[in-house]
This record gives sequence, C-alpha cells and structure tokens, in this order.
Amino acid sequence: MATTKRFNGIPLSVLDLAPINEGGNPTQTFKNSVQLAQYVEKLGFNRYWLAEHHNMPGVASSATSVLIGHIAGVTKHIRVGAGGIMLPNHAPLVIAEQFGTLEALYPGRIDLGLGRAPGSDQATAYALRRTLQSTGEDFPQQVAELKSYFHPEPGARVRAFPGEGQDIPIWLLGSSGFSAQLAAQLGLPFSFASHFAPAYAMQALQLYHQNFRPSKDLQQPYAMMGVSIVAADTDERAHWLATSLQQQFISLGKGMPTQFKPPIDNPTAVWTPHEQASAAKMIESPATIIGSPDTVKKKLEAFLNQTKANEFILSSPVYYQEDRLRSFEIIAEMMN
Repeated sequence: MATTKRFNGIPLSVLDLAPINEGGNPTQTFKNSVQLAQYVEKLGFNRYWLAEHHNMPGVASSATSVLIGHIAGVTKHIRVGAGGIMLPNHAPLVIAEQFGTLEALYPGRIDLGLGRAPGSDQATAYALRRTLQSTGEDFPQQVAELKSYFHPEPGARVRAFPGEGQDIPIWLLGSSGFSAQLAAQLGLPFSFASHFAPAYAMQALQLYHQNFRPSKDLQQPYAMMGVSIVAADTDERAHWLATSLQQQFISLGKGMPTQFKPPIDNPTAVWTPHEQASAAKMIESPATIIGSPDTVKKKLEAFLNQTKANEFILSSPVYYQEDRLRSFEIIAEMMN
C-alpha cells in the first residue's frame, strides 16, 4: 500500500476535470480518469477530486457522484471526493443520501466539497433547478441543512439513509471571500480555486485564517489551494502542451466552450492580438505553472511560500494522456 508523500512538508492532491478531448468521447475520458487515478495513487498523491460542471462539451464530470463512485471502486486507498458539488443545484437531502451511500461503499475515503456557484450558465441552472429562487445567498442554510442529515437532532422528521451518523469530511470551496468566511465561521476546511481566481487568493486566505472558529470537525484552519500545472521534460514542450489550456481559456472567455483541443504549433497565427494577450496573462498567474521539472519546482515552492497553504490540489490540463501522466510523474518526483 502506497503512502501519501509530501512536497516541502505538505500533501499534494489531484483535481480531475474529466476533459473530453476533441475527437474523443466520454467513454475514453472515463478510461483516462481511471488510469490517472490509479497512477497518482501509486505515486503517493493524497486525494482525487472531481468537479461538477454542466452544459460544457469539454467536461464529462456532470454526474459527479456517479463518477466518484466509479473512481473509488477502481482505487484502493486514495481519498476520492467532490471538488465540488454545487449545492444550489441540488436538494441537500439528495446529496446526503448520495454521499452517505458512497461512504458506506468506501468507508473513510470520501470527501464532500461544496460550492455555491451553479457550475454553469443561468439557463442551465434553471434546467437543473426548475427555479432560480436559490441564488447562492442561501448557501449557508443549505450547508446547515446538509450537515443536519449526517447528525440530526432527536425527533427529526426527515432523515438520510444512508448518511445519518456518518462523519464525511465537508469542505467549502470558493473563488472569493464568501465561502472563506463561511468556512471560518463553521470551522471547516477550505479549498480556494486560485488556479482561476488568483487575484483573490491572498484576501480569501486572510479572511479564512482571521475568522476561523474551532469546531468538532477541525481545531485549526486548513486551507488547500488549487494550482494548474503543465510539467514536461523541457520548458518548450510544456509551453506547447499548455496551448490546449490557453485555447480552453479563450473559448470560455468568449462564452463558447468547446471540447479540449490539441496543442497548436503557432498560436500567433490562430489567435487575435486580444486573445494572445489574454492567453499570456493567464499563464502569468502564480497558480498556473508551466515548465520543466526545475521550473515547476521553483514556482510551486514560491507559491507555497506566498500562501503558506496546508495542501495543494493540482490539475494538469494536457491533451495527450501520456503527457498528462508524465506531468504528474514529474510532480511526484519532487515529493518524498
């Protein structure tokens, strides 16, 4: 049984967005996810999370709970969970039952990360909810309701089976200060999406640490930061592979999400000057790290020194599966 390894004293985890490659399909995506999960488990990563998205042709993790069960079933000990479930899209009772079922099937291995964004556009949010009365402002009440199903008050009329009595770790996820403050007030671990909201990372961390109240779940603050890493044997190959991520970023910025595209040799021949500027700015973020092993190690150490995070959760958005596996292998070689 592999043990969790550490990078400069902290564990590293994996965020899989289950990308559907251009020319591919969800069946191949899920085969790739299984291969990646089994591989990073052997390499010593701590947890493997999947994120809820909808109406995105390049992301296959919409039925997040189903996919979590699939990944947990083909791995042995790595923690598997949601990074995250977008709670406003669901009745809290349903999530309690789903994750209660997962915890019963895979005891001690399931994480439940919760977000308040829809993970989609407004029309899709309406299709999911049949109403837009829940705007995310009632997220604290939804979290409280969900927690109550795991540990109900005596005489509760509605109970979750499976779910009741289970100690499933609940995380709050965010890309702003709202969830940071709520996680602090509730004494829950917090995961910040610094890989796509880097400008707010330090502010959110400060709010979390300053307002943290110990709870039976957590005595000290615990913050995990998201990082996008494209690691390859040379800086040149890493930057070529990263053009897939840049194309995704540009298409999302135009409100036209696509399947995950292969790398391109000459971006300047394809992108407008504005798109080139956007793509360049995106990879300047300290939470987007692209390069050779030496480059990745230096930048990851710098981001750790800046944030003092307790854990990093890493996505590696790479089109070719063998290069994606190699990216995580390079990162694993930095752990001990």
